[in-house]
Amino acid sequence: MRTYKSLVFACCWLVAGSFVAAGCAPGFFTIPVRTPVATPTVEVKKPYEIAAVVKIGGVPWFKALEDGVRQAAQEFGQNAYVVNPKTVDPAQQVAIVEELVNKGVDALAVVPNDAASLELVFKKAREKGIVVLTQESVDQAGNDYDFELIDNDKFARENWDALVKCMGSDSGEYAVLIGALDVPLQKLWADEGLRYAKEKHPNLKLVADPIPYSENQELAHQKAAELIQAHPNLKGVIGFGSLGPPGAAQAVKDQGLQDQICVVGTALPSHAAPFIKDGSLDEGLFWSPKDAGYGLIWLAKQILDGRKPENGMEIPGLGPITVDGKIVRANSIIHINKDNVDSFGF
Repeated sequence: MRTYKSLVFACCWLVAGSFVAAGCAPGFFTIPVRTPVATPTVEVKKPYEIAAVVKIGGVPWFKALEDGVRQAAQEFGQNAYVVNPKTVDPAQQVAIVEELVNKGVDALAVVPNDAASLELVFKKAREKGIVVLTQESVDQAGNDYDFELIDNDKFARENWDALVKCMGSDSGEYAVLIGALDVPLQKLWADEGLRYAKEKHPNLKLVADPIPYSENQELAHQKAAELIQAHPNLKGVIGFGSLGPPGAAQAVKDQGLQDQICVVGTALPSHAAPFIKDGSLDEGLFWSPKDAGYGLIWLAKQILDGRKPENGMEIPGLGPITVDGKIVRANSIIHINKDNVDSFGF
């Protein structure tokens, strides 16, 4: 009996073992396996490198432009900066741009000293996929876009109207000072203004062709003093380039002729303020160079992001743009005088 029970017990264990073994076999029992969830990768976009090259470093106008570039770099999270030539020699500016092209920046924003001298290096830049923007160079060849804050023809005409208003008459002798004859925008203003004067103020008498002063205030001072000496009946001076009007105003002040000679033209408020307050500079016309720097970086980023400039696009704080061919414009002509010269903050 003991042997029989032992056999039965053994058989039961064998059968049970078979079921257990079968239950562990594939198809009988499945253990769920947790599939790892992939962690999403967030791509961190590298800031664009946007280099602005101005005409010359160290002058108030381009210091203000640099402030705008820095503000835009911070607000838009970009690596944007200004390179300042030491002189207005076009060859030096070309060499700087060439170096930046070889470095492989993403975009260039250039205020040309001589538009023609930059054409070849701009071509090279675009062939490398670098966005090329200019400012104050509406007829520039080889760029993608030119960015302006004013209607240039209107700006030129308003300088002549300001002179006539100050003189109290649209007749009399006057002169024009220009930063350099090969600066595209200043040449455009002078040409358009002279054309407008013949049509609207035919009794104004230009005593000499526009006189360059190499973007140097002391040279503008010297040229204006020579004009006053050579033309005792001189009634007005229009200056283009932010250092021309203060230089001419100094010459007028030196000779105590604030009530006889009117001086108007492009000027930066903080730099022109002493001359406006003492009456030697009667009216300044300008746009904000800080806004120009800011707008250039904004425009470069739009293009690098694949957004083509279109009418109505908004520059933060500056308003909508208009696009005419390669010219992108946000209109903002500002007149400065004794009443508002201290209100701009730069």
